Amino acid sequence: MEDNDLLKVRREKIAALKAAGIDLYPNDAKPQNTTAQILDEFGHMESENLAELSQKFSLAGRLMAVRSFGKAAFVKIQDRKGQMQCYLAKNVLSEQDFSLCKKLDVGDIVYVSGKLFRTKTNELTLEAQSLRLMAKSIHPLPEKWHGLTDIETRYRQRHLDLIANPAVREIFIRRSLIIKLMRQFMDRHDFLEVETPMMQPKAGGAVARPFKTHHNALDQDFYLRIAPELYLKRLVTGGLERVYEINRNFRNEGISTFHNPEFTMMEFYQSYATYEDLMSFTEELFCFIAENVFGGFTFTYQGTQIDLTPPWRRLSVRDALIQIAQMDPDDLTDPGKAIAFARKTGCDVKETDPLGKILMAVFDERVEKKLVQPTFVTHYPVAVSPLSRRSGADPDLVDRFELYISGREIANAFSELNDPADQRERFLAQLKEREAGDDEAHEMDEDYIRALEYGMPPTAGEGIGIDRLIMLLTDSASIRDVILFPLLRNKQE
Repeated sequence: MEDNDLLKVRREKIAALKAAGIDLYPNDAKPQNTTAQILDEFGHMESENLAELSQKFSLAGRLMAVRSFGKAAFVKIQDRKGQMQCYLAKNVLSEQDFSLCKKLDVGDIVYVSGKLFRTKTNELTLEAQSLRLMAKSIHPLPEKWHGLTDIETRYRQRHLDLIANPAVREIFIRRSLIIKLMRQFMDRHDFLEVETPMMQPKAGGAVARPFKTHHNALDQDFYLRIAPELYLKRLVTGGLERVYEINRNFRNEGISTFHNPEFTMMEFYQSYATYEDLMSFTEELFCFIAENVFGGFTFTYQGTQIDLTPPWRRLSVRDALIQIAQMDPDDLTDPGKAIAFARKTGCDVKETDPLGKILMAVFDERVEKKLVQPTFVTHYPVAVSPLSRRSGADPDLVDRFELYISGREIANAFSELNDPADQRERFLAQLKEREAGDDEAHEMDEDYIRALEYGMPPTAGEGIGIDRLIMLLTDSASIRDVILFPLLRNKQE
């Protein structure tokens, strides 16, 4: 039947139900069981033992399949824990309940209660002694045998995706577990969970283009935060020596399989620690999560086995450019040669770009995708690290790492810059880049510098991209698969 015909049939059923005085959307059912609980507790019992049970069971959920045989029907009910078969028989149900049975459709929400038994095919089944409609579904579900496969529809109508595709529900159940494990780990290490502003008068804490908004009562522009960093470091200055936040960031950038303008990060700061301490800490955190999710340190992502067994590879930016990008060591110190190499590689760089920025453009183009197994890339140029502490060994570099797994950045960390004079100079250098046309360069933040002037203890901080981590741990190819409601272009009607 065409969709319009199906809708017509359903509306006729709705009219008949209303005429019979049946409430289409009651709110007084309280199921005492879930499908998984019944299957776990009683799935091993033989028919004779089930028949001896005096207990009555009740379920509520969505009808996912209906097989009618005139005086009886088998239906599949799906709740938050899974699916279970129920048997609706004329000689068991009241006349009113069995009459309702004939007016049900796949997609309806129902409540059933009754006894357990096994069918001739030995399937554990709930024999309904009562049946109620809890919510009528007007629209038919996606084709029941193939589920919902159209990507566009899946992302735009996530409710249908979750109904039709059990594997999608499992991704988001795992997502919740992973975030819960992260909190457990941080709490065990004496970190305090905090919340910092989403709307900020300065877009700081990262090099990115912000979303801008306006507060009418204050008549003041604000920015959706690109990172919580500067506020978290204010808390460290205030004496909260170990803090973390799991929340949203917003960056006005392109959309891809790895980027969504609204994304989730965990950012944390630890006083009296260095970026090297955080490498070991990150290994421990990721292994803790993997052990609880997989029971070990290895898993497969998009056909490639990833091994989290520590210690992970450590590679400086310089060595990565020489070994993987095949740059000559002289190219790393000569801006002209670096620009020529970058342009030959296909990078869009300007003559006015700092050398460090040019080198990182080459890194992004030639190195990043080749870092498949866990790799800490260290010693970044100062020019692309406006908030990082300078290296004691080389003042043109900073004490920083980025973690790469499966060819993409998962985490970014550094020993924090706590010298207010140096921080001011870095901000001034960023302002020059803004004036030269880089609208992602960091703004001057006098209030943050003033906070540093009160004295921030030596600190290391890190940001972990939770969406990308969950992509890895759920074998998801696109970031849209791990965000319930990814940002999409308006649909053309």
